Amino acid sequence: MNVVHLVTMALLSAAALMTSLRLVRGPTEFDRILAVDVLSVLLVSAIAVFMAAGGGPAYATLTVVIALLGFVGSVTAARLAGKRHGAS
Repeated sequence: MNVVHLVTMALLSAAALMTSLRLVRGPTEFDRILAVDVLSVLLVSAIAVFMAAGGGPAYATLTVVIALLGFVGSVTAARLAGKRHGAS
């Protein structure tokens, strides 16, 4: 099972790298908002893989907190960006 966890973490790391590039390059605010949301999902996924690899359930609360913060942050940022562009 260690190989599966290592491959999964490598793929999550590659996805995080590509998402970070999208966060830096943009080109719009909505791309950056979506990139932050995807990064929070990838972080929660990485923590879940770590827990499955033997980290135990001690990090379950952390995953819930990060997921909620990512959701609330994305909704707030999208709402502010929408108001800036004239949408209601």
